[in-house]
Amino acid sequence: QIYPSSFLDSNGDGLGDIPGIVSKINYLSSLGIDVIWLSPMYDSPQHDMGYDISKYEAVYPPYGTVADIEVLIEACHSRGMSLILDLVVNHTSDQHAWFQESRSSKDNPKRDWYIWRP
Repeated sequence: QIYPSSFLDSNGDGLGDIPGIVSKINYLSSLGIDVIWLSPMYDSPQHDMGYDISKYEAVYPPYGTVADIEVLIEACHSRGMSLILDLVVNHTSDQHAWFQESRSSKDNPKRDWYIWRP
């Protein structure tokens, strides 16, 4: 399992990132690793180490871009490695659009997507 922010900083900002992971794929493959489990790298306010996802369709900007993830996928697959993205759909950030919509009214169609207590 790789937690992106603590793996390898490719751009000198002090935070590990997706390009840093890509730069070590050959090394990881040489160790016999055939599956990488990537901790959440989705956009997030980072109040819960990235598990508080605010947008599933975006990458947390300090980690890189969607294009960087596509490069990582290709780098893994071209070496016979699999990539598992830790997709956390059972909770989101309070900044996620689903949460915002859910709490907007008691009649909202997404109201039951979250547990609300009086």
